[in-house]
Amino acid sequence: MRVVVWGINYAPEFTGIAPHSVALCEFLCGRGHDVKMVSTFSYYPTWRKLPDDQGRVYRTDVINGVPVHRCWHFVPPQVSALKRILHEASFIATSVLRQLTLKAPDVYVVVSPPLLLGAAAWLVGGVKGAPFVFHVQDMQPDAAVGLGMLREGWFIKALYALEAFAYRSAARVSGITPRMLAAFRQKGVPESKLIYFPNAIALADGASAAKRGKFREEHGFRSDEFLALYAGNLGVKQGLDVLISAAELLHDRSIRIVICGDGAQRDVLAERVRTLKLPNVTMLPLQDDYEAMLEDADVCFITQQSGSGSSFFPSKLLGLLAQSKPVITVADPESDLSEAVVEGGFGVNVPPGRPDELAQLLDSIAGDRERLQRLGAAGRVYVDQFEKNHVYVSFLDELERVVAARSAR
Repeated sequence: MRVVVWGINYAPEFTGIAPHSVALCEFLCGRGHDVKMVSTFSYYPTWRKLPDDQGRVYRTDVINGVPVHRCWHFVPPQVSALKRILHEASFIATSVLRQLTLKAPDVYVVVSPPLLLGAAAWLVGGVKGAPFVFHVQDMQPDAAVGLGMLREGWFIKALYALEAFAYRSAARVSGITPRMLAAFRQKGVPESKLIYFPNAIALADGASAAKRGKFREEHGFRSDEFLALYAGNLGVKQGLDVLISAAELLHDRSIRIVICGDGAQRDVLAERVRTLKLPNVTMLPLQDDYEAMLEDADVCFITQQSGSGSSFFPSKLLGLLAQSKPVITVADPESDLSEAVVEGGFGVNVPPGRPDELAQLLDSIAGDRERLQRLGAAGRVYVDQFEKNHVYVSFLDELERVVAARSAR
């Protein structure tokens, strides 16, 4: 089977959507299928291209046996709503041209966002005579409205129209959480089109004890200091202000909040930490040795801005649970994330906007090693259902059904 995966994120990016596209491509390749990736030049989460990629329009790399056709796109140094639209639109334009030069596949797997890739896949698929599966990692219009980033009006109506067109045109629509599938149903997507395709992970035996203490030593953190870690994208959707507000209330405790990563809100967060002169907050760039960082963390944060919980699901959760890390989430009580916490029993959820409650929880949990170990063990059990081979075999079956149905017609 010939498969083209089409999405804006791919290796060497190692956070966000990219690792899941990489894993899918390499799984299909390993099963003997002819797989190609059409993507951009790496830019996320720093929002900067690598020096060697500057000025390149097209290039083809081969990564672990997968040809990666890279297409130029605009990457703004400062992200705004308008610049993000230009950023995504530029990728749509250059990648459509690239797709038209490639041999037609049996099926396209289109990863959204960008939302506009749905319309682009309809166009290219029509020319090439190939169906597409629209895989939604983030429901962009719902997220924009929920976060207050865009107001109701003609533009939002246009986004919802594009979304409906993508769902209508796709052979299948897949989502990463049951709540997403429920949203698709409410938007009129028939049950016969829906695929549950959660993010997956390759499960190892656990973190390396040999790395224990390395991260603390490199950054001067005491061995008896309780490390509460956030690692990932520093964007609006993450609502990370709550961590800094909680740190203000914990200035006299032996609890350090570490915010590690990059993104559109990094400078804003760093300025607030400087202004408040918080000695118990450390901001770090992305770490090369992610495993060593996790090994030394006592608890890990996953945060969501209020109103965003039904529109996306943080992929980093699986990696934390696979390393038996207890998790503190900040999310709406009705979100997929908080429901997963309740179902899996691997952490505690605090609603957004309650830094005092978060501070009290940290103060309580920091002295309860037995509870931390219990939460970590529960997470390692919960994550088994997302083991990579199990998830991808199921999705491969769906792709083969799409191709078989097209051939029959």
